[in-house]
Amino acid sequence: MPTSTITAKGQITIPKEIRKALGLKTADRLLFLQEKGTVILYPIKGNILDVHGTIKQKEPLDFKNLRKKMKEKVSKRIVGEIE
Repeated sequence: MPTSTITAKGQITIPKEIRKALGLKTADRLLFLQEKGTVILYPIKGNILDVHGTIKQKEPLDFKNLRKKMKEKVSKRIVGEIE
């Protein structure tokens, strides 16, 4: 059973056989899922660009208007927390 040691900075080295089994390479990302006193590692495959074009829209989004509405919503929430 492979083991690893935590460094002073909280870092670990994933043993070679585990990296190989999971198909991990430099700069890959992992999801740490804590469950009942154990931690499960899941490789995160792909990125947002992998799904480009998978959602069909009738018309393009108006990002300027969307950003404005989001700022208003966040502002209202923050003001509500202050009061």
